[in-house]
Amino acid sequence: MLKAIIIIGGPQKGTRFRPLSFEVPKPLFPVAGVPMLQHHIEACAQVPDMKEIILIGFYQPNDELNRFISSSQQEFKIPIRYLQEFAALGTGGGIYHFRDQILSGGPVAFFLMNADVCSEFPLQEMLRFHRQHGENHCGVLLGTTANRTQSLNYGCIVENHETNEVLHFVEKPSTFVSDIINCGIYLFTPDIFGHIGKVFQKNQQIQEELTNGKQMPEVIRLEQDIFTTLAGQKKLVVYKTQHFWSQIKSAGSAIYASRLYLKQYHQTHPERLATNQDGTPKIIVNICFCIVFNFFLSIQLGANVSIGKGVTIGGGVRVRESIVLHGAVLQDHCCVLNSIVGWDSTVGKWARVEGTPSDPNPNDPYAKIDSETLFRDGGLTPSITILVSHDPSEIILIC
Repeated sequence: MLKAIIIIGGPQKGTRFRPLSFEVPKPLFPVAGVPMLQHHIEACAQVPDMKEIILIGFYQPNDELNRFISSSQQEFKIPIRYLQEFAALGTGGGIYHFRDQILSGGPVAFFLMNADVCSEFPLQEMLRFHRQHGENHCGVLLGTTANRTQSLNYGCIVENHETNEVLHFVEKPSTFVSDIINCGIYLFTPDIFGHIGKVFQKNQQIQEELTNGKQMPEVIRLEQDIFTTLAGQKKLVVYKTQHFWSQIKSAGSAIYASRLYLKQYHQTHPERLATNQDGTPKIIVNICFCIVFNFFLSIQLGANVSIGKGVTIGGGVRVRESIVLHGAVLQDHCCVLNSIVGWDSTVGKWARVEGTPSDPNPNDPYAKIDSETLFRDGGLTPSITILVSHDPSEIILIC
């Protein structure tokens, strides 16, 4: 029996995703036509003997999240529930706080993954890798290769190349440690809770001494508090994937993630991709349609475009490398490039909305996307354009 845990964070997290996360919780933002979380759930539902998926975060229960959970349970025929943290407890503190519910039913292992990553999610490969390496370890970390410079922005893993044992782990080092980086996707046995418990007890003793006996939230970070301790003790192994992987920290990275998923749809979900047919817009490549209310035949879409429900597209429109969310209106002859057109927004006739792509270096096979902050050195960092309309008299344009 297996379970899967997805850490979805909360409203105080994901600030680089604003203003899009004001309208909908970041984990539910549409990437390649479906909510970000749905890609994780689809992968989990395909693992044999998967009995339950648990979402952990500190969002207040809301209608959007409840509807998503209900529809996902019906679609994937697997129990899904949301456990709300009373405060941000960290990647380790959250699962430790709900350990009894995670361990109920006696799972032999459970997957843990962050919601803000996109990947092919090689969960079944990780499970086989775990079984091949025996029962001495308590965790499998998914790793991938980055270039030397960008590796400093991630957790770095030093491995034994013969046994795949994790010898050393450093979160965001100041100097180069390893080009193998942590993907934020794990497979643990229940033994991991014993190691987290030791750190929890140690932290509580220190906090009680500093706060005169007052109990504090059990904030525990897997990367800094657990992995650094277990590295070199034959407790962790790393499975290196050759498939795509990227973080989704900013709006620009959402467009890049959408491109990766749209490309994957050719093998996994060809029904989600639009094709060139008589009486439809001209499709370049990798277009995901939901339901478009109205369009004209002189439209040209692609490459890598996701169109939401209820979108109206006028004649002569050109869209490329963009996400158009539901209810948006693209009027005649407008041009949208490297942008996100928000819910119920309007792009006027002959208007040009263009952002700066934040893609990885195409000449470096190990390059990752840089999740830039909105401002740098006193200026606005070049990025994609986000068009958001709150009401008919107010439009926010970030570019």
